[in-house]
Amino acid sequence: MNHPNFVSPDLIRQRFSKAMSDMYREEVPLYGALMELVEQTNRHVLDSDPQIAQQLASTGEIERLDLERHGAIRVGTADELATLARLFAVMGMQPVGYYDLTPAGVPVHSTAFRAVHEAALQISPFRVFTSLLRLELIEDLELRAFAQSMLDRRSIFTPMALTLIDLAETQGGLTESQASAFVEQALETFRWHHSATVTAEQYQQLSAQHRLIADVVAFKGPHINHLTPRTLDIDIVQAQMPAHGITPKAVIEGPPRRQCPILLRQTSFKALDEAIAFTDQNEARGSHSARFGEIEQRGAALTPKGRALYDRLLNAARDELKDFPNEANAARYNALMARHFNEFPDSWEGMRQQQLAYFRYFVTEKGLAAGDLKNAALEDLLSDGYLRVEPLVYEDFLPVSAAGIFQSNLGDTAQTHYGVHSNQQAFEKALGRPTIDELELYAQSQRRSIEQCFAALADVVPVNEKHG
Repeated sequence: MNHPNFVSPDLIRQRFSKAMSDMYREEVPLYGALMELVEQTNRHVLDSDPQIAQQLASTGEIERLDLERHGAIRVGTADELATLARLFAVMGMQPVGYYDLTPAGVPVHSTAFRAVHEAALQISPFRVFTSLLRLELIEDLELRAFAQSMLDRRSIFTPMALTLIDLAETQGGLTESQASAFVEQALETFRWHHSATVTAEQYQQLSAQHRLIADVVAFKGPHINHLTPRTLDIDIVQAQMPAHGITPKAVIEGPPRRQCPILLRQTSFKALDEAIAFTDQNEARGSHSARFGEIEQRGAALTPKGRALYDRLLNAARDELKDFPNEANAARYNALMARHFNEFPDSWEGMRQQQLAYFRYFVTEKGLAAGDLKNAALEDLLSDGYLRVEPLVYEDFLPVSAAGIFQSNLGDTAQTHYGVHSNQQAFEKALGRPTIDELELYAQSQRRSIEQCFAALADVVPVNEKHG
């Protein structure tokens, strides 16, 4: 139970998200240009499409649109991951989903820390995609031992941050002054460092194994490597980026453009070459590429049936392409995606009827004025206009898309194929707790919305399981 003087974890998360955005805008000026482009695009969409504006207003998403960010970091050890889990818990963020990126040649596995209840998400939908380096994938045993030794000797958290995490856990929350100090101290973990912790030769050895390994091992902290705003039309942003001095990646990751967006579409600009100093140099004579700008457009969360259909269509398009999507084949890839995804219904009602997506249910004014409807069937209430539905926003990520973003910023030649299987058990052991099944969270949100509708219409009644 929260003490009356404690700051809500949701508000701490909201403050941290803003502080992170301010820091990243200062560190990466191109991020500021990207934010301006996204804001312009969102205003244009809202002004020109009243239906989208009305949908966002009715679900409450309009208030969170400008706040929406997701960050991404990569850590090197189980201890770092476990402590991050405790740090994010202070902000009401839990590990949702398990993502294995090794099939795409990226030696990490990941989770997304975020709020899990729709009410908390409305206050701040801030997410951090957090990856753990899989050191066992470094084939050179001597280099693996070196990487482990470098990671073992660093501490990515300030002493005060660790003290405040302990305090939050012990007393059940943080006071106003403690919360302010926590945001300030926690931010240091994500700050960029111009100095590497290795020599130029050691950096090259790590980078030759995989550029992401160098990014994780060669610095004193895990620096945030992108901070992603949400756009309402990613195709406009992609087309407008060059005019704003930003070079986009070749293809938008995720599903093709649709009337009714699903899941997640992402694009980015190439990672910046940033000057760094190695330990055997007095000046910043080297360079490192890690931080980039990313943009996302979020659509409806899909049910297990919907995800299975999405995965099948995506795989069919990629199998037919027979290559990694890149500048040379972008037009063909987009055409293949559009053709294969013709099979996926492109209307909300079509998706709902086929149980391909999750929805939130709302009582209409007609429903509130109708009197006792507690014995009516859900479908009858919808068809008679007593209830309406809106798609649940997909709050999570897609492994293939995440790998595609990583690869486009590591260079297409960085692709490697690791002959190992995913290891969720090892990841959760490092994390110190199980990850949460994101599909069950959407199912719970949908059930809650139905129950709230029946409660508003009359007394609470059991909801038929098939509607859950």
